[in-house]
Amino acid sequence: MKSENTPFRGGPLDGRVLPILLGPTGHPPKWYEVPVPDADDGPPTVYAYRREPAGHTKRLGIQRGWVYEYAPGGRERRELKWPWSKPSAPPAAPPAAPPASPPDE
Repeated sequence: MKSENTPFRGGPLDGRVLPILLGPTGHPPKWYEVPVPDADDGPPTVYAYRREPAGHTKRLGIQRGWVYEYAPGGRERRELKWPWSKPSAPPAAPPAAPPASPPDE
C-alpha cells in the first residue's frame, strides 16, 4: 500500500509528521482518530483529526497536499440523505398566544 507523510496541527500530535496510508483514490482518509489508553483501565480517550488542504501553489493554484487539523469536538456525525427518504421533521413550534381582544367599555 502507498503512504504519505502527513503533518498534524493542534492537539496532542501537534507538529508531528506520520505516514498515513492512502486510499484507492490516492487521498488519505477524511478523519484520523487516535485512541489513547486510559491509565485507570477505563475507556480510551479518542482524539479526532480532520483532513484539510495544506495550501495551494501561487501560479496554478494546485493543491500542495494534506494536513490533519485537531477537532476538539470529536468526529462530526452526518446523516445520510437518500433521495427516497422523507425529510426530517422540523422541531415543533410552541403554540401561539390568542390575540388580545379590545377592552369593553
